[in-house]
Amino acid sequence: MRALLHALLGASLAVMSVPAAAAADPLAPTGRWSANTAGQAPLPPMGWASWNAFNSDIDEEKILASAQALVDSGLASLGYRYVNIDDGWWLRRRADGRLIIRTDRFPSAAIGADPSFRPLTDRLHAMGLKAGIYSDIGRNSCGQIYTPDFSNQPEGTVAEREVGLYGHVDRDIRLFFADWNFDFIKVDGCGIRGLPADAPHVRSGMYRALTPLVDMQSLGVTDVAAVRALYQEVGEAIRTHSRGRPYVYSICLWGAADVRQWGKDVGNMSRTSDDIQPSWARMLTNLDTVVTRALYAGPGAWNDPDMLFVGTGDFDDRHLTQARSHFSLWAMLNAPLIIGYDLRRMTPALRAVFGNAELVALNQDAAGNQAVLAYDSDQVQGFVKMLADGSKAVALFNRTASPVQALVSADQLKLRPDADVALRDLWSGRQQSFRGELPLELAPHETRVFRASGTRRLPGGLYLSEMPGSVNPAEDGVPQPEADPTIERSITPWMGTRGSGEHAQYAGWGGADADRAPYRKLLRIAGRAFDTGIGILANSRLEVRNSGFRAFEADVGVNDSGRQGSSPVTFEVWGDGVLLARSEPMGFGDPAARLAADVAGRRIVELVARSADGATLAPSPVTWGNAALLR
Repeated sequence: MRALLHALLGASLAVMSVPAAAAADPLAPTGRWSANTAGQAPLPPMGWASWNAFNSDIDEEKILASAQALVDSGLASLGYRYVNIDDGWWLRRRADGRLIIRTDRFPSAAIGADPSFRPLTDRLHAMGLKAGIYSDIGRNSCGQIYTPDFSNQPEGTVAEREVGLYGHVDRDIRLFFADWNFDFIKVDGCGIRGLPADAPHVRSGMYRALTPLVDMQSLGVTDVAAVRALYQEVGEAIRTHSRGRPYVYSICLWGAADVRQWGKDVGNMSRTSDDIQPSWARMLTNLDTVVTRALYAGPGAWNDPDMLFVGTGDFDDRHLTQARSHFSLWAMLNAPLIIGYDLRRMTPALRAVFGNAELVALNQDAAGNQAVLAYDSDQVQGFVKMLADGSKAVALFNRTASPVQALVSADQLKLRPDADVALRDLWSGRQQSFRGELPLELAPHETRVFRASGTRRLPGGLYLSEMPGSVNPAEDGVPQPEADPTIERSITPWMGTRGSGEHAQYAGWGGADADRAPYRKLLRIAGRAFDTGIGILANSRLEVRNSGFRAFEADVGVNDSGRQGSSPVTFEVWGDGVLLARSEPMGFGDPAARLAADVAGRRIVELVARSADGATLAPSPVTWGNAALLR
C-alpha cells in the first residue's frame, strides 16, 4: 500500500514536520482534535426539562413527579436520564454573593441558614437519574428580561435580583457542581442581550444596564470574541468544580454570536436557533438551523435545535403524524432528546412516540454521525445517517400539508443500485427490499424512517461525508459570519405579524458542508459533479479522526460555484502534524486532481486548503470530492 501511494503521489509527496513559526497560523496543523470532548456527552443527552411544560411556574412536586414519570414509564431505562430545572428556582442573591433558593417552592432545600439543592439532587440520583440547573451568562435571566409577568421572579433590591453568572462565575459554578452536585447546566444569554441603557427595565430602575454583547439582527455588531470568552470562562469553572465527575454544559445562545462555529469547541450542546414553539412552522425554523450543520457536531458536542415539543399544540396526541415527524427528525439529526412536556399527563400514544426504542437507538448510535441532507427541496427532504454497525438510517420528510411522491434511492444511500437494499420501517416495523429506487407516498407532514442495509458502493472504506462525527472544521474559511437566508422564516408568537417579519439571523452561510459546496451549491470541479465529498471555503482546515484506516484519497479543486480569476488554492494532507501530500496550486476551471496519502498509524488527518493570497474577504469555494478513508 505504501509503495502504491508513493507512486501515485510522485514528486508531490513530501514529508516534513510542522515548523514552529507556523503555530500562530490558524491553518497550521496541530495534530490534535480541537472540538470539545470535556464533560460527558459521547452521545446526545436525553431527559426532561421544565421550561416548555411549566415556564417559570415550577416547584419540587412538579420536578419530582416528572422524574417519577420517567422512571415509571420506562423512559429512563431508554436513556432519558436528565431532569433539568429551568428558570424560576431562585429567590435572590444574598449580600455575600450566595444564591438563595425559593424554599417555599422547594421545601427540601430549607435545611439551614444556607438553603441547598443537595437533598433534591441526592433524591434524583437515588432514582438513577441526573440533575440539571439553569443560569444566565449575564446579570439577569431571560425570565426577568423578557417574561417578567411569569411566576417566581427574583425578589429584593436591584443587586439581589442579579442572579446571573456575570461577575459570579466561579462562586456559582462551585455552588452548582461542588456543593449542590448537579450534573448538567444550561446557560442562557439574555443578560448580555436585553439590557442596554435605554431598555424600559433599565430606565425604570428595575435592572442595571449591561452593554449588549449580542445583537440578534447583526453579526457585525455582536462582539463574538467577548461572548465566546464568557462561555469559555464558565466551561473552565465547570471543569474545575465538577472535580472529575461527568457533566453536560449546554450553551443557549439561540444561534447568535456565530455560536454555530465555536459552540462545538466550548460546550457539550449548543442551541442553533431561537426558542421552539408548539407549531409546525416554528419547528421547521428550528430544524433548518441544523440540517446543514452535520460537520459541526459529534461525540462530545452536539447541535441543539431546542427541546422536543411532542405532546403540545401541533404535536399533541391528536396530531401524531406531526409528533412522529418532530421526534424522527430530532433523532436522525442527533439533537439532544430533551422532553418539554408535562409528563404527568402523558398518554399511551405519546409514550409510544417518546419510547420508540429503534428511533432512540438512531439518536444514541455510537458512531455519533448527524444525518446528512441527501435530498433538499421546499417540499421534501431526505436524510441519511451512517450507523456504527455499517448500516444506514434514512428519513424522508414531507414539509407540506399535502401528500407528495418521493423516492428512497440506493445512490443517495451510497449503496450499489444493482444489489438488494433491505429496509425496515421504524414506525410500522414493516420489512421490504428494493433495487435502485423505491417510490413512496408521504402523507401530509409525514416522516418515514427506515434502517437500510445493502452492498456499499465503496468497499473497504468510508466517505468522509458518511462520518461527519469524525470530521471537525477547525477553520472553515468563513472570513465574516453571515446569516443563512434559507432557514424557514416563521411567525413568532412573541411578535406575531407586527413589524416587518422575521429576518435571516442565524449564522452559518458559507460554512463547511457534507455532499454540498458552500452556500448549498453543487459539488462540481471543471464540469465534473461529485455526489459525495466535503465542500468548504479556501483558507480552511479540517480535522479527521482516523480509526484504523490506512489511506486517504480525494479529488480536489476549486468548485465551479467560484469565480474566474480567483486566487489559486493549494490542497494539503497532514497526519499527526506531518505533511503527507500537497497539490500544485489549482485555479478556477482546472480539472480535479487526485490527492492521496498513506495515513496508516496517524490518529488525526488534517486537510488544508490555502489560497495564494491568504486571508481574503471572498475565499473560493473548494471541493474535496470523493474524499474517503480506506482500509
